[in-house]
Amino acid sequence: MRILLWHVHGSWTTAFVQGRHEYVVPVLPDRGPDGLGRARTWDWPASVVELPPEQLADPRPDVVVLQRPDDLKLLEDWTGLRAGVDVPAVYVEHNTPRGDVDEWRHPLADQTRVPIAHVTHFNRAMWDTGRAPVHVVEHGVLDPGPIWTGELPRLSMSVNEPVRRWRVAGMDLAARLAEQVPVDVYGMGVEGLAARDAAFADGRHEDDLPQHQLHQRMAQHRAYLHTYRWTSLGLSLLEAMVLGSPVLALAATEAPTAVPPEAGLVTADVDLLAATARRLVNDPAEAAERGRAARDHVLAHYGVQRFLTDWDDLLEGML
Repeated sequence: MRILLWHVHGSWTTAFVQGRHEYVVPVLPDRGPDGLGRARTWDWPASVVELPPEQLADPRPDVVVLQRPDDLKLLEDWTGLRAGVDVPAVYVEHNTPRGDVDEWRHPLADQTRVPIAHVTHFNRAMWDTGRAPVHVVEHGVLDPGPIWTGELPRLSMSVNEPVRRWRVAGMDLAARLAEQVPVDVYGMGVEGLAARDAAFADGRHEDDLPQHQLHQRMAQHRAYLHTYRWTSLGLSLLEAMVLGSPVLALAATEAPTAVPPEAGLVTADVDLLAATARRLVNDPAEAAERGRAARDHVLAHYGVQRFLTDWDDLLEGML
């Protein structure tokens, strides 16, 4: 199968392109958002080919994976193909809706030709998808092995643009924990954290690491902290768990489903999160035990082979 998709979410795409198909990603000279091409900080197989817009239609894709409302127009402008009319297409909804709850109507809600595939059941429950066909294909993550050591008595986080997305990512809550347990933050745009809140001044913040280096950093920390108030499900949470790291998560969005009790703690009580963080920092044996439970859960529920099989079933059913 020849699959056309945009490089939008690096971690999700890294799992998606591990399948047995040929994957075509648009590339533009500036490698901007509409044409990032192949990943530079993730490892992708040779089956992922980057092509400029004028070459996307020849040979014609068997199916198109859309991920943003503008992708429908880009597809038609660049290839002359209409999604769901001239070529089978599916829209992957990575994000939770924004704005007032009464405004949570999906951009594709009023059509039936392009199914919407949500990445979590939480997403499906939150969006008003109208008449559109709806599926849920839950996340899958690659397994780098049980590399967690927990040697650093610190917490780790992986958050892109934490200063700009301050309350969405729950960085104000993370700052409360950082006053009691050191928190190191990794991701794009992390350099302004200490200036935004002095609680992060003692943390080590590294920007835009390659995925394998990011995993090595996360694996050294005693536990992983996930404070998102509003997101579908941060893939970095699952990635931390598959490394063998225990996790401390705010009880919001899909986190209560993704994290079993034995893997750490999921709660809306930030004081309890802080107390548990202090306990894990002082008890490496408990942290290791909870990390093993976290890894077992992710391998059982979010393994990449299950993810790829679910996607094959959905895409092949559209042909």
